[in-house]
Amino acid sequence: MPRGSFKTLVAAVQAADLVAQLRSSGPFTVFAPTDEAFAKVPKADLDALIKDKAKLSKVLLHHVFVGNAGAGILAMLKDLSVADGGRLSILSANGSLRVGGALVISPDVKASNGVIHVIDTVLLPK
Repeated sequence: MPRGSFKTLVAAVQAADLVAQLRSSGPFTVFAPTDEAFAKVPKADLDALIKDKAKLSKVLLHHVFVGNAGAGILAMLKDLSVADGGRLSILSANGSLRVGGALVISPDVKASNGVIHVIDTVLLPK
């Protein structure tokens, strides 16, 4: 079972109208920030983001790789293209995995249409 809770992520996906897209057959690799990760974002910034559907969609799609990439595959890569058109850097060292600077705290959580990696930070596109 993944560590952390995901109420903020679920609410954001619903607010951005991405539920149907992310429930499709995929496969998808989702880098899922916990509620604790969202708590690191200043409240005013998070509130503004939730109200801006286009920007919110871009941020959420910055957490999605279209394809199935387990931790073993990620560890062999330097970076990865994500669904918003951006790229995430990947660093694997000393038994830990970082994606876009976020620490993967629970890798390889199986989903019906791919894999989820629980992360400790919200990834913001540049």
